[in-house]
Amino acid sequence: MLEIARERIVETVRDILGARLAPSAVPALVSAALAVGSAHAQPPSFDTFAVPTGSAPHDVAPAPDGTVWYTAQAQGMVGRLDPQSSKIDRIPLGDGSAPHGVIVGPDHAAWITDGGLNAIVRVDPKTLAVTRFPLPKERPDANLNTAVFDKQGHLWFTGQSGIYGELDPKRASMRVFDAPHGRGPYGICVTPDGSLYFASLAGSYLGHIDPVSGAAQVIEPPTPNQGARRVWSDSKGRVWVSEWNAGKVGVFDPATRRWREWRLPGDDPHAYAIFVDEEDIVWLTEWSANALVRFDPRSERFDVFALPRPHANVRQMMGRPGQVWLSGSGIDHLLRYRSRAVNANGD
Repeated sequence: MLEIARERIVETVRDILGARLAPSAVPALVSAALAVGSAHAQPPSFDTFAVPTGSAPHDVAPAPDGTVWYTAQAQGMVGRLDPQSSKIDRIPLGDGSAPHGVIVGPDHAAWITDGGLNAIVRVDPKTLAVTRFPLPKERPDANLNTAVFDKQGHLWFTGQSGIYGELDPKRASMRVFDAPHGRGPYGICVTPDGSLYFASLAGSYLGHIDPVSGAAQVIEPPTPNQGARRVWSDSKGRVWVSEWNAGKVGVFDPATRRWREWRLPGDDPHAYAIFVDEEDIVWLTEWSANALVRFDPRSERFDVFALPRPHANVRQMMGRPGQVWLSGSGIDHLLRYRSRAVNANGD
């Protein structure tokens, strides 16, 4: 039915424009109009959860037990929210702490990249005990950013000063490497086959890490100086990239070595956070429009959902089935978007 309707629209536009437009251009014009129309989505379904004033929550990580961890970057703490009761546990990480990223590890603990402490920090989910893994003394001021666990249970991390590294938690041993082209390593992800990729914001490239040697191969996106910021893998092993400077979402397919890119809707878009859900739908946060953006790679359709509070400054998001969680660093709130119906436990 949709294709029949599209053909009728094409015929109507061709009749109206007549000879003023080349016939071959009409279908493209209609496709563009339909794409613009698709950017206007149904009303969003957001829940908001206040965190203590001045927290400036940078990253967020839903845990298997239903709670949600977040980094209170401005207060040197990590928080844990119970969405059912809105109760929050606050755990100080130490003098000088400025936590950036947080993920939930295979041990269900919170693992934090702390730029202030220049250390990887673990918070036990039961006792809330804090364990620090400092970077080597010869690697000061790494500006630690984001982390991910590989298939061997090793934690890989990035630092915007121009490093990336690996922590073996069982041995408490760490390797740190110089990134190609210096400053910039930001987001990092692991694909289903265990491959490791990071994005360099300042370097505007995608890096592929050899976990044995630690060497990184530079993979250049099609758009120069695009500002690759965060990365996430889909179920097929394709690596999705938020391109901050270009306002695009890009995808690199390691199987074919090919790229594709799409510009986000709106004027002067800036794509910051990216997350790929269990159905391979791509989610991004767009700062110029203060919006959550949904992109379906199958239809190449964008839906844009205005965030419920202005100047949310969402820097990162993660999810669980049926939910996308966002950290509103500018509004001291965590946000939950219900992408589909879930049960009372949030599953």
